[in-house]
Amino acid sequence: MTLLRTVLATGLLLGALPVSAEDAPSLSTAQDIQAWKARHTNWRRWGAEDQLGAANLITRDKRKQAAKLVRDGVSVSIAHTVETQKAADVPSPLEHDMLTSGEPDSSTYSSDRLSIGYHGWSHTHIDALCHIFAEGQMYNGYPQGRVNAQGCAVLSINALRDGLLTRGVLIDMPALLGVPYLEPGTPITAKDLDAWEKKTQVRVTPGDAVIVRTGRWARRAAVGPWDVSQHSPGLHASTAEWFRQRGVAVVATDVGADVMPSGVDGVVMPIHRMLIHTLGVYLIDNADPEALSRAAAERRRYDFLFTLAPLAVDGGTGSPANPIATF
Repeated sequence: MTLLRTVLATGLLLGALPVSAEDAPSLSTAQDIQAWKARHTNWRRWGAEDQLGAANLITRDKRKQAAKLVRDGVSVSIAHTVETQKAADVPSPLEHDMLTSGEPDSSTYSSDRLSIGYHGWSHTHIDALCHIFAEGQMYNGYPQGRVNAQGCAVLSINALRDGLLTRGVLIDMPALLGVPYLEPGTPITAKDLDAWEKKTQVRVTPGDAVIVRTGRWARRAAVGPWDVSQHSPGLHASTAEWFRQRGVAVVATDVGADVMPSGVDGVVMPIHRMLIHTLGVYLIDNADPEALSRAAAERRRYDFLFTLAPLAVDGGTGSPANPIATF
């Protein structure tokens, strides 16, 4: 039994809100996932031509409310520094080539070239809604053939060129349990998310960006890198219903969102399928909320202004990202 499940079984997470079987379905098979998707899809919710998905929940009023959360004027990056060396969890590091430098002394400027394959379990990035296919379709029923060698003709990251500005909420699972990090393979469930809300008295609301910390980077610093793509703490498929009920627009984690292995027979990454493909929720993978965790604990504040501006790439399947929390 994993650490998180052991703690739950022994009743140490006091005050977790009860969740009915309907509210938090087990979702343990591919058939369960399909039934949930058919029942809860956001397709056509914002029209047949919608390109924004759950970002539609970030209204003008939501942005104004989020801006009022800035009290200290202190900003914290939620990005992990881009890796430039191969490791067990970095198969495709950043290629950073200096084109001109301060050598020789006659140089008058410096310049460089960056190349990065950012999808995967290494680099902080946001997924566009064109990133996930299922049954030949993307979010909102667009055929996957609309993504070709030239890029995404619909649902590309350029739909977010005006940026994301909303209320952010940190859900810090290691802090809840009093441990430095979760061990690989630890699933996070709806009851765990409820327990954090109960502990902090911070309720997730429609249009929020939720940042879930597993302590991945703290564990990496302590024991070294490991293959996160095969064995990782993360969100169990059953949390998709929790995020749907709350009306979340963005979910960021310090892993690849899904617990690995997924615990769902026949489905490798159900959270990616359910949140992106079914609900139109944006996922940010490989975020680094370690500094955010410290800043939030110091202030005893777990909500803040969240901002992110992806690269304006027409046809892009996502973008490297540097999300910012401002207290």
